[in-house]
Amino acid sequence: MAHKPIAVSMGDPAGVGLEIAARAFAAQSVQPGAPRFFLVGDANAAARAARRIGLDLPLRKVGAAAQVADTAPDALPVLHVPLAMEETPGEPDPVNAHAIIESIAVATAAAASGAASAIVTLPIAKAPLYQAGFPFPGHTEFVAHLCEALPYERTRGPVMLLAGEGLRVALATIHISLAEAIDHLSTELLIRTVRVVHEAMRSDFGLAAPRIALAGLNPHAGEGGSLGREELEIINPAAGELRAEGIDVADARPADTLFHAEARAGYDVAIAMYHDQGLIPVKTLDFWGAVNVTLGLPIVRTSPDHGTGFDIAGKGLARPESFIAALQMARDMAARRKG
Repeated sequence: MAHKPIAVSMGDPAGVGLEIAARAFAAQSVQPGAPRFFLVGDANAAARAARRIGLDLPLRKVGAAAQVADTAPDALPVLHVPLAMEETPGEPDPVNAHAIIESIAVATAAAASGAASAIVTLPIAKAPLYQAGFPFPGHTEFVAHLCEALPYERTRGPVMLLAGEGLRVALATIHISLAEAIDHLSTELLIRTVRVVHEAMRSDFGLAAPRIALAGLNPHAGEGGSLGREELEIINPAAGELRAEGIDVADARPADTLFHAEARAGYDVAIAMYHDQGLIPVKTLDFWGAVNVTLGLPIVRTSPDHGTGFDIAGKGLARPESFIAALQMARDMAARRKG
């Protein structure tokens, strides 16, 4: 049976998102078996973005996500969500915030209804959305909010996972300051995070017995308590409770030795205690191909692991590899859930 198409939210139209979507669609003609997707966003903005980088992007508007399957594959289907004003590359405007938010909501609804197999979210800029009253820290939390009423049999997230070449890292805390992240850490939080990750590795990534590593918060994983006690009082107690449940998770390990090649061979996924602790190694190892995944949701959601690229928007410099990898990962995750 053919896979349902993937819904792609447009992100900030002043950034590179629509450009990389156009490049990815153009590449599908020479990539047999590439995941089929449709855009949720402003069709005119998508056409303008393609023209700026020298592409003639064939588009076909659809009235509902369910109609995408009936459209010919020679044009990119677009579920039109109009902008309030025409975008200017590199200059985000909160006037368009409503359309950006609506695009995410409509794409999520398509996946929730089964009209789409998954969603891939193109990058947003948070500041213009905050100026327009957006109350969520980011994509991850907003999509989780939209899915709150949907049934889900496993441990509910959201948990943010970054997956690149040879490395997967999930985050115990996400879009909060470093000081807040330290205060936010708790044994209960880590137990829930590891459960989400463990279940997702099995159901979404096909690992029968995932091995999980925990990064220490402090230098040298606290050096037995002399450089900080979070490992002894929070992280290691969580690991002990999880091992009692049958989950393969080790006590906290020093983060500075957790991500080299030999260390990575010893686990399937690592859990970082705060945002940059996890993103730095992933982006260092696979800057162009890494994918952002939200675990613990009733729907599959992935995203390119890069930002809006306002500095290069409209210049033809944006590369689509991370977006293409996000499409492929979303398709594979959705297929495993159905299988």
